[in-house]
Amino acid sequence: MNPSSPTVSLRERYGERYRWLLLLSVMVGTMASIMSSTIVNVAIPGMSHHFSLGQDRAQWVSSGFMVAMTVSMLTTPWLLARHGYRRTYVGTMVLLLAGGIAGGLANDFSLVLIARVAEGLAAGVVQPIPAIIILRAFEPHEQGRASGIFGMGVVLAPAIGPSIGGVLVDLFGWRSIFFMVVPFCLASIWLAYKFVPVTAPGGAAAERGQGLDWRGLIIGTVGTLCLLNGLVELRGDAPLQALVLLAGAATSLALFVWWQKRRVVQGDAPLMNMGLFNYRQFTMGSAVAFIYGTALFGSTYLLPVYMQVALSLSPSHVGTIMLPAGIVLAFTIAGVGRLADRHPTRWLVSIGLALLAISFALMVMLDLGSTLWLLVAFAIIGRVGLGFILPSLNLGAMRPLAKPLIPQGASAISFLRMLGGAAGVSLCAIMLEWRLAAHGDSLANTASSAARIAAFDEVFLMLAALCALAIFAAWQLREPTAPHDPPA
Repeated sequence: MNPSSPTVSLRERYGERYRWLLLLSVMVGTMASIMSSTIVNVAIPGMSHHFSLGQDRAQWVSSGFMVAMTVSMLTTPWLLARHGYRRTYVGTMVLLLAGGIAGGLANDFSLVLIARVAEGLAAGVVQPIPAIIILRAFEPHEQGRASGIFGMGVVLAPAIGPSIGGVLVDLFGWRSIFFMVVPFCLASIWLAYKFVPVTAPGGAAAERGQGLDWRGLIIGTVGTLCLLNGLVELRGDAPLQALVLLAGAATSLALFVWWQKRRVVQGDAPLMNMGLFNYRQFTMGSAVAFIYGTALFGSTYLLPVYMQVALSLSPSHVGTIMLPAGIVLAFTIAGVGRLADRHPTRWLVSIGLALLAISFALMVMLDLGSTLWLLVAFAIIGRVGLGFILPSLNLGAMRPLAKPLIPQGASAISFLRMLGGAAGVSLCAIMLEWRLAAHGDSLANTASSAARIAAFDEVFLMLAALCALAIFAAWQLREPTAPHDPPA
């Protein structure tokens, strides 16, 4: 690193605590982006009623955000190299802020979707940045602790957010939840100008190098849209159209891999470096991330809908029920982060996936007469499982990577996790509608029934099976034997 670089100056000014202040700065922005991705689920029933939406259109409030978030993650390494940490980070926070305000003021559902896409683009770019900072700014023996503290802070906001959001929806309507990101965005911008360096990763000066791989980005976007729309069409009366779209997704995947390899051969910077998958640990971690994303984001969409339309709970009740589980998750992450510095990450990730699978499987025990504490207990088991996975998975997958590959690795694994998440939201909506029809029910009916709960149960069992499947890949997350380079 250049001794005269701005990063060195910041370290000299703030001393040993600087890396923690830097982590805090990006943590606030990540909290805002995660809150924007999850809290809107509490308002989906109210928004659906306001705009007279069917289930297929309503779920695009979540999946549209996920598509934008997923694709934009691929641009993070290029943006950081070209514009540096600070300009990239502040730009995403301004876009997230604008999306939140626009969504809250919109009078047309199309404008709400545009605002959600803008928020998703911003959230996608910012998501890989903390992992890059943790793996570059912290020593290997501190990385688990840093991941745990960061994870604890990040999940506390969305844990408390649905509770506040549910009350806001009851008092002021669905629009109010869009404005919850505003104070976080403003605080993150202020912190960025104090603590986030202007350099690119590694301390190098940000500079205008090679252009963005627009062809790769377009191929990735087309493939993602084909995948999601193909999944949606599977539940309709046009199976041929669904197969064409899913074939388009598979073709886009093959074309994307070929194009990225060609970029490397030609000496151009790829959008996703395929050399990452020469590391077995990273490949297995990516598989876990995809399946885990499917289960996590699918359930994040499903649970609030389940509580409101199957168990007939109000939005404020939904937030209150999830609050204890969120607080338990925050403290679990902090503790597991320290364990990740001393114990094999494959054990921690496998334990987390098993607990998450058990939590989903236990949901079938609930019915209209069940006490709320049972729902709280099952949700807590799942959040403890998440607490084992969140600080361990990135470290287990990316520790063996060479330093220059860390930004690409953080971007790629985040992309695959969110691609699984975007598919998971659609998959849960499709599965739910299919099983509701099979049981002779519809969400258009105002009253819940045993048949409706049975349909939700079958979706929960699908998520449990996915988590159990991911354990096989998690077991391959063996620790690297080569020593790490010092942080740069």
